[in-house]
Amino acid sequence: MARLGVNIDHVATLRQARGGHEPDPVAAAVLADLGGADSLVVHLREDRRHIQEQDLTRLRETVPSALNLEMAAEDTMTNIALRVRPDQVTLVPEQRQELTTEGGLAVTDHEDRLALLISRLHDARIPVSLFIDPAPSHIRAAGRVGADAIELHTGHYANSHHPPDIQEAVQSLIQGAGLARQLGLEVHAGHGLTYHNIRRLTSINEIVEFNIGHSIISRAVLVGLERAVREMRACIPFSSSR
Repeated sequence: MARLGVNIDHVATLRQARGGHEPDPVAAAVLADLGGADSLVVHLREDRRHIQEQDLTRLRETVPSALNLEMAAEDTMTNIALRVRPDQVTLVPEQRQELTTEGGLAVTDHEDRLALLISRLHDARIPVSLFIDPAPSHIRAAGRVGADAIELHTGHYANSHHPPDIQEAVQSLIQGAGLARQLGLEVHAGHGLTYHNIRRLTSINEIVEFNIGHSIISRAVLVGLERAVREMRACIPFSSSR
C-alpha cells in the first residue's frame, strides 16, 4: 500500500486569516494521524503565509507521524531544517504571488546549488525529495544532484478534463515514475489530487507515496479531519507489488 502524506497548510491558512491560535495545525496533525496518515506535510514559505516556525517545532515534538517539510532551496530554510530535523525535506519552487506551488523545480537550471543543499541535509541524515514535473531531463538531474526521491507534480493530470489530455498526462507520469525507479529514486506524487482522480494513479506501482492537502482539508470542513483522512486512505488500495 502506498503511503499517504496529509498536508495541513490550509489549517494554518485559516488560523492566519483571523489571527490568534485557532484552528491549531498541531491538533489537526493529531487527528490526521488518527485517521491513518503516514506523514504530515507542511510548507514553510519564506513569506510565512500559513505555517510558522513554531508550528514546525511543536509538530516535531508532539506528533508521532513522520514530518515532511516542504521548503524553497534556500540557505535560511536549510538552516531551519537542520535545526528542526524533519523526517524528510521536499525542495519545491516558490514564488511570492502564487496561491499554491505552480510547476516543478527546474533541477537542470540549479544543479550545483541543489547538490550543495542536499549534501548539507544528508550530513544531518535528512532524506531529500525534489518536487518536479515528469520530464526525463529533470528526473535524470535529480539523480545527479543526489536526491533520494522525487515527487512528481500531478497538476497537469489533475487539471485535465478531456480524455486525450488525461491519457497523455497519465502516460507522462507512468514514464517518469519508471525512469525514476531505474535511477534508484523513490517516487512520490502530489498536487491537485482528489478523492476522485487519485484512483487512476494508484495503478502506477512505482509510486509509493501520495501527498494531498486541499482535497482532504476541504472534505474535513464537512465531515471532520479524521474521517476525511480515513476516506482518502481508503482510496489508495493495497497492491502486492509494493
